[in-house]
Amino acid sequence: MALRYLQTDFHLPPGVPRTSTVRDLVHRFFAGYRWFQPVRFGGVNMAERLEPGPFDPDVLAAYYDEFKGFTLGAKTDRDFLQLSPERHGRYPYTGMFTWSTSVVEAKKPGWREAHLRQVVEVMHLLGSPLVQSGIGDDFERKNNRMVPNEDGFGSTWVFNLRDYSEGLTGLFWRNIFGAPFVKHFGSRLDAIPATQRQSLDGGLVLVQPYELPTQAMTPEGDTAEARLITTLGPESFFDLPTLTRPTRVPDPASLPPPVS
Repeated sequence: MALRYLQTDFHLPPGVPRTSTVRDLVHRFFAGYRWFQPVRFGGVNMAERLEPGPFDPDVLAAYYDEFKGFTLGAKTDRDFLQLSPERHGRYPYTGMFTWSTSVVEAKKPGWREAHLRQVVEVMHLLGSPLVQSGIGDDFERKNNRMVPNEDGFGSTWVFNLRDYSEGLTGLFWRNIFGAPFVKHFGSRLDAIPATQRQSLDGGLVLVQPYELPTQAMTPEGDTAEARLITTLGPESFFDLPTLTRPTRVPDPASLPPPVS
């Protein structure tokens, strides 16, 4: 049976995080949070191996300092992290930090509580304006699609929306909105039932349509998501059935400035 991933995407501000920030980040993963035991690192293929014993964040920080990104994995493909800042400035809001693990973890109430607390801490560390967390299949169906080529031969994989400056592709299990989206949605956030909304440290707001990520892509999950999208305003979301792009997007002046 194929592994079902729980994916947590931290959308980054423009620019490349400082090496000192990344060192702090990876130290928290494995000295504080203990998300998994890191074994492999490098590019997408994770060709480098860590020495046995306590994790040394300086090893990964040195790699990041040279290459401005990394993938870090456990012994198996069950757990991994990937940091991919937008280095060239062409699409300034496409930078991403992603944490993937087995969705089985989210069955545990204590794990879900720790996940939320730790995600908020990492958001503040990275200056992330938006975090979305849910099952990988839900991201695939909302974020990308295959489009037939005009010449009739083959298809091309395209983004429904390139980044958060263009709006949102939908709501996932957990959606944590930073200042640009809190401002964007305004009082509409207050109209969401208290069971599906939570104010967090630093002015962040959690919107969670359903209790468990495995409720995504089910009739009850889709209904709960649609109801909240109606409350927040469908014009802020990509409409997959009609392929209609958002007509209301965050104010560019509210989006995070480049990392300095």
